[in-house]
Amino acid sequence: EMSASLVGSEMCIRDRAMSVNKSGRTIQATRKVTAKTILLRWETMLVFLFLAVNAMNIAISPNYLNAYNLFTNVNSFLVKGMVALPMAYILLLGEIDLSVGSTVCLAATILGIVYNATGSAVLGILAALAVGLACGVINGVILTQFPELAPMIVTLATMTLFRGISMKILGDTSTSGMRDVAWFGQLYEARLGVVPYLFLLFCLLAVVFGLVMHRTVYGRHMFAVGTNRLAAEYAAVNVHRVRMIAYSVTGLMCGLAAVFYCSWMGSVKSNVAEGYELEAISMCVLGGVSTAGGKGSFPGVIIAIFIVGLLRYGLGLINVNTQTIRIIIGAMLILAVMLPNLGLERLFRKRAKKQDALSLIHISEPTRLALIS
Repeated sequence: EMSASLVGSEMCIRDRAMSVNKSGRTIQATRKVTAKTILLRWETMLVFLFLAVNAMNIAISPNYLNAYNLFTNVNSFLVKGMVALPMAYILLLGEIDLSVGSTVCLAATILGIVYNATGSAVLGILAALAVGLACGVINGVILTQFPELAPMIVTLATMTLFRGISMKILGDTSTSGMRDVAWFGQLYEARLGVVPYLFLLFCLLAVVFGLVMHRTVYGRHMFAVGTNRLAAEYAAVNVHRVRMIAYSVTGLMCGLAAVFYCSWMGSVKSNVAEGYELEAISMCVLGGVSTAGGKGSFPGVIIAIFIVGLLRYGLGLINVNTQTIRIIIGAMLILAVMLPNLGLERLFRKRAKKQDALSLIHISEPTRLALIS
């Protein structure tokens, strides 16, 4: 029956296309791109905000553009940025993962324990990646096998579980000595000229995640599941597989973030990565990923990561306390959520959509202007 309906729909569309052609009008397959549609894109607004943040930082500190110092400060938020990359996938599915910070903590804890027990940094890194992947798989298995459970509740429970295991292992102490291995200590600080290898790795990961999201079948499946999960299932999308991969990749990236955190700090306590989940969600939401699912742009997420990170750095230069920085970033997020719903924005978008609709049909310019007005 479904095949018959699909065939019928295809024939209907073909017949309508033929009737349009017979009427003498030409239908374009692509939307007309205008300066206004480009300016109204969320990514364009983020670029302006990014430039404004950099202008503010330049005004605050004359040494801000020093390449070495700039990359040093960029490195400090790329560990959180690594967690934000897969979080975009989770939000795109219309879900949320509150356990990412605790996953980083547990993976870092196991890395320290394995390293101190064996003296091998390689085994420690493999253990951290395995633990991160296992945490993601646990979230994925629970949510796919019990789809009626809310992701927020499940990941809130696993957040407490993973953090509790780390606290049980470490107690009030810390595990350290990881920077005694020279090459491991250089994972975070090593540079190619003035550019840190961590920055190059982050750029590579960003490109890969962006291509997967916007240029692959899996990416289209994520958009479909986030838009309407039931419709995606009827369209033969393996929803369980899509969700499982997203959560597993998130866990693996948390394990990778733990590796670089340990290389950076050299020691691990049970309060490691507290608040990482909120930071990652904030970066994704500011980047234009809808928490309702089915909508988002990966370039926007990358720009937002640098906006939040550089804004923190700039405000720190003038000794703004942490609480005030959180208030400012929170206000930015509220504005980011409200802006698409402002009356002026709706007016511009409505007018732009009307122009796009009219551009699909070749009509005379006076008639087009009359219809728009």
